[in-house]
Amino acid sequence: MTDDRGTREDALRREDAHPRVDAQPQTPIQPGKAAQPHEDARLREATATERVVFQGRYLTFRVDTIVDPEGHEHEREIVLHPGAVAIIALDGEDVLLVRQWRHATGGALLEIPAGTVDILDDGTPEEPAACAVRELGEETGRQAARWMELGAFWTAPGFTDEHMHLYLARDLSPAIGSRGPDPGERLELVRMPWREAVAMAERGEIHDAKSIVGLLRLARLADRGAL
Repeated sequence: MTDDRGTREDALRREDAHPRVDAQPQTPIQPGKAAQPHEDARLREATATERVVFQGRYLTFRVDTIVDPEGHEHEREIVLHPGAVAIIALDGEDVLLVRQWRHATGGALLEIPAGTVDILDDGTPEEPAACAVRELGEETGRQAARWMELGAFWTAPGFTDEHMHLYLARDLSPAIGSRGPDPGERLELVRMPWREAVAMAERGEIHDAKSIVGLLRLARLADRGAL
């Protein structure tokens, strides 16, 4: 899942499996790194220094010193993330959801299948489309004959660069060779009519942001006759 992947051994190919603190001093940033489109110049924050304060298995916590357009310095606390995918798994008139315990919230959440991209042996991130196929198999035991990308969005741009790609998966069948959820993940597969899931999102009964986005996007596709 998106934020509970601490036991994936190959997530970032770390030499040490345990999180560690980086005590290195602040590192100057080359001019121009934080360049923005011309029309945003009045809003631009130029990065002066970056300081890694904690390195996890797949998350990096960093404190940046920025300079605002008036020349004042401020600190920004940033969580670096390799990227993620979320999948609307449509099986006829049903949608496949997962219920999983989320330690950070202190409870279980009903969500659409999702997961973090892997970092490959050469250090590059896994392609989001390949990640979506893998995560659908791991979390639902299904594979899809038809895929549609529905765009991408920043999950929490106030503090993280996590970029999530949303997919619609259709014509589902049992996945061959799926390894199932990651060790340490506890989730239950939930099947329900997709219109009921959309209604739950509209009533505020689904509290996971990516799932709300995905289900309302599904409803919009249906309204336009695009399903």
